[in-house]
Amino acid sequence: MSRKPWHGVVVATALPFRDDLSVDLDAYAENLRGLIEAGCDGVCPNGSLGEYQTLTAEERAAVVRTAVEAVGGDRVLVGVAAYGSLESCRWAEQAAEAGAGAVMLLPPNAYRADERSVLAHYKAVAGTGIPVVAYNNPIDTKVDLVPELLAEIHAAGYIHAVKEFSGDTRRAYRIKELAPELDLLIGADDVLLELALAGAVGWVSGYPNAIPYVCNELYHAAVSGDLDTAVPLYRELHPLLRWDSRTEFVQAIKLSMDLAGRTGGGCRPPRVPLLADQYETVKADTLRVLPLEDKARERRAA
Repeated sequence: MSRKPWHGVVVATALPFRDDLSVDLDAYAENLRGLIEAGCDGVCPNGSLGEYQTLTAEERAAVVRTAVEAVGGDRVLVGVAAYGSLESCRWAEQAAEAGAGAVMLLPPNAYRADERSVLAHYKAVAGTGIPVVAYNNPIDTKVDLVPELLAEIHAAGYIHAVKEFSGDTRRAYRIKELAPELDLLIGADDVLLELALAGAVGWVSGYPNAIPYVCNELYHAAVSGDLDTAVPLYRELHPLLRWDSRTEFVQAIKLSMDLAGRTGGGCRPPRVPLLADQYETVKADTLRVLPLEDKARERRAA
């Protein structure tokens, strides 16, 4: 099976800002090229880690164009979440025009949408013609794409894959039973091993922004069933990976990026800096795993 834009390690990319909080597209492009060099398969701009909610329309479009130019459209899975279907459709069309390979779509989240509204939403964006990956994040959206609903959306031809962020790893097996052709993607860093063993074919990931070499080794060991490699590595990385599921995930990952020599930087309001104890915890755990990242980089270069 040929690789789709959502297969493998697809990094939900953080977006660097300058000191005046303007978007630093040059630093962003450099980060993206570094991720591909480290072995990542693709990138996902304009997700929550990319702080898309704080961007102007012009900035959001420029981020997509920069990603496509930096790594090639077949490696770009664009976040097109919006409060309304019409806006999501416009972003899907912009992604297609820029040359992106696919888009990732949250359900309607301005209110607790019912199933008919969810189906209509995915139908509308699928109608633009670009492949759609569903993103199930009931924690933030208050709309849960349960396996039965995902199977219905997939059967209608509206989605090709799902990024599963519910945290309920049991769902992987139910999804495979109800929709065997629907690609399952790991949606949270701290359930990587569990969903990899359950048959995931991709990981829409946060922490590879900071430590891409060792995260790639972990993912490939996990999906190949090499537990002798994957389990101890997962244990070592898990204190950092858990931050991907916390409210302060953007600040934590950007701090780890800075410590690893990649451009993370600050966040736009209303996000505020980490508390002192949070900062010290992320710093200590990042510094502890950086030697693992260096060794993984050496192995890739060998």
